[in-house]
Amino acid sequence: MRRKLAAGNWKMNGTSAALAELKALAQANATATVDILICPPATLLHRAAEVAGDSAVSVGGQDCHAATSGAHTGDLSVDMLKDAGAKSVILGHSERRTDHGEGDAMVRTKAEVAIAAGLTAVVCLGESLEQREAGETLDVIGAQLQGSVPDGCTGETLVVAYEPIWAIGTGKVPTLGQIGEVHTFLRGRLVERFGEETGSAVRLLYGGSVKAANANDIFAVEDVDGALVGGASLKAADFAPIIAALSDS
Repeated sequence: MRRKLAAGNWKMNGTSAALAELKALAQANATATVDILICPPATLLHRAAEVAGDSAVSVGGQDCHAATSGAHTGDLSVDMLKDAGAKSVILGHSERRTDHGEGDAMVRTKAEVAIAAGLTAVVCLGESLEQREAGETLDVIGAQLQGSVPDGCTGETLVVAYEPIWAIGTGKVPTLGQIGEVHTFLRGRLVERFGEETGSAVRLLYGGSVKAANANDIFAVEDVDGALVGGASLKAADFAPIIAALSDS
């Protein structure tokens, strides 16, 4: 049985004051029937891990460098993330792919390094609106999955997040049928590549304008094991109903 996961990506949002939201979230989820992950900006990571404490909330990084150390000004290694308290790291988010030119090969290398260090790699995939309208979604997603996910993954070391680029922060959400089609496709490809046991153990998240109003419907879709949430994860009061919907699904 895959344990469901509600993950929050704070992106480039949050200063010290935001830790109060994390504290409220942790206190409300001292125990939980689902896993909860918050990925704050790096400046808050260590303090966020301390605030989360022994609650059901864990913290993760938003990216890592492919090298374990060296002359890479401004970058963070997986050992730095772990030292700060991270348990996971988001990799291959469309904003990294677009803004920083990260391709599948780079994402794969980062995932290999992260997994080797003991972090869970949350690998993001997603098509553009142009690709969706051209009927290329499954081809694009399949190529990203093959190119971005390293060999030897397990249900403990890998989470895959499907985030259609055109739905991130736009308020636009794919139909439930479109979400289901991609998640069923991803599950099939994972089973084909890693075998039934491992392929069925990897958690698949949906991301892109997830909020309290649509969470119940999205979580009812087969092979949706949770969500990667952006803006709605910044406030405990906004994230709480999404977590509750996942717990009830």
